[in-house]
Amino acid sequence: MTVTNDIKYIGVNDHEIDLFEGQYIVPNGMAYNSYVIMDEKIAVMDTVDQNFTDEWFAKLETELAGRTPDYIVVQHMEPDHSANLANFMEKYPTATVVATAAAFNMMKNFFGKDYADRRMMVKEGDTLSLGKHELTFVMAPMVHWPEVMVTYDSTDKVLFSADGFGKFGALDVEEDWACEARRYYIGIVGKFGAQVQALLKKAAGLDIQIICPLHGPVLTENLGYYIGLYDTWSSYGVETDGVVIAYTSVYGHTKEAAELLAKKLTEKGCPKVAVNDLARCDMAEAVEDAFRYGKLVLATTTYNGDIFPFMREFINHLTERNFQNRTIGLIENGAWAPMAAKVMKGMFENSKNLTFTDTTVQIKAALNDASLAQIDALADELCK
Repeated sequence: MTVTNDIKYIGVNDHEIDLFEGQYIVPNGMAYNSYVIMDEKIAVMDTVDQNFTDEWFAKLETELAGRTPDYIVVQHMEPDHSANLANFMEKYPTATVVATAAAFNMMKNFFGKDYADRRMMVKEGDTLSLGKHELTFVMAPMVHWPEVMVTYDSTDKVLFSADGFGKFGALDVEEDWACEARRYYIGIVGKFGAQVQALLKKAAGLDIQIICPLHGPVLTENLGYYIGLYDTWSSYGVETDGVVIAYTSVYGHTKEAAELLAKKLTEKGCPKVAVNDLARCDMAEAVEDAFRYGKLVLATTTYNGDIFPFMREFINHLTERNFQNRTIGLIENGAWAPMAAKVMKGMFENSKNLTFTDTTVQIKAALNDASLAQIDALADELCK
């Protein structure tokens, strides 16, 4: 695949993977992207996962057409991108590896060598001329590992964005970009919003016409749309007006309350209501919803003096990703000593800019007149 006249795509599609990073369901597989810039000197931009060594080298050799690469740029050391670095350096003994100091330290851990005699260590603003193309290296620490950098080609106005602007899904499957990019961003990068904001500020000073990420499609049109979503996600802003209801239920009474609330919200004209059964849904999808919408209702049972395990897991996912700037409503169920609302609220004590509704729904085993009235009141509050 041709990105520009001089930049070629040499990535691969993985349809064998079931869980990305050991936890994210990827029904449409995954893409590991790599690129080669053909100029007076040749630079390869990252490698691919170890399961695709032969396919990747075959694609690279086709583009090289008998030439030898001069550089390999390592933007990110995660093994799905760097696994073939040692193989590359062995195959092309005259090539130089270009990376940050932190990346070279990681190479020692991954491969037992840091290529001290064959390396170009770069820092913020350093450049590399390939002839017609000049690359500028922009540091992006903790987006989402400490060694990350991105690379800007001022000739073709291309940003090689590392894991930024990536998404789940192989490139030979057509699907909406935003849904799987959002789930990817929130799950993997979401904790590091401040660092992404810092990178976006740097990128604002560049004339970017193409974005080449390490996962997902090359972005060539409507870049303002993608950058705008990244700005919203990384600033923890509300992307879509609506309410997410996330619940766990043992005997069905809490589920009944959650579904009744959803019905009332819809009747009152709430623009979007998403309901997630945390014991059965894809947890990453539920987390994505919580970050997408402006209001969240948590409904669970008191369990061993605490809360039901799936709810605890869900809230942990939220807080470790810096969940903030949202309104939260609580529904608790407890047959004799309801504790769930207190426990849930306490789990957010270190979170920023959260507003809890005045109404907390308390169910004592099953819905009754009092708890039904509280659901009405909670629906009214959420629809204000």
